[in-house]
Amino acid sequence: MFFELIATLVAGIAAAGIVFVINRSLKGRLPRWLMPVAAGLAMLAATISNEYGWFPRQTDNMPPEFVIAESVEATAFYRPWTYLFPFVERFVAVDTATINRHPAVPERRIAEIFLYSRWSPVKSLGVLADCEALRRAPITEAVQMNDDGSVEGVKWSTVPATDPILKTICEAS
Repeated sequence: MFFELIATLVAGIAAAGIVFVINRSLKGRLPRWLMPVAAGLAMLAATISNEYGWFPRQTDNMPPEFVIAESVEATAFYRPWTYLFPFVERFVAVDTATINRHPAVPERRIAEIFLYSRWSPVKSLGVLADCEALRRAPITEAVQMNDDGSVEGVKWSTVPATDPILKTICEAS
């Protein structure tokens, strides 16, 4: 976030500098309002570029085992262009390399998911998915997995068959 702020300020200063140099070469013929307007437009362009470039930068740096299960696009009234072209503000990636099954209960899978958000650090979470019963649960300290495949202390959430996280986990293994 700090580097994006610096980049935005540098874009504004650069645009103002370019207008200043052009105005000096034209011996002051440009209107006085052009320099701050150019700086503001450059800063707006840099901010928009950072917003739309965040998702591709994140996905380009992910390991190949990560599969994007779900993404959330954002719109806002103070960013009117987002109604035409929404940008991805957060997404969930499933690490397919971590998916495991218990031999006694093959319809249940354990996977690690990563929650990416535009202004937050990446968070990881273990998930227990029951592909047959269409439910999933976070793996917390209260969860105990027994040798026979039974699980205790789980708070299941029933989800539709189209749930992107469950679908990704179940289809990946």
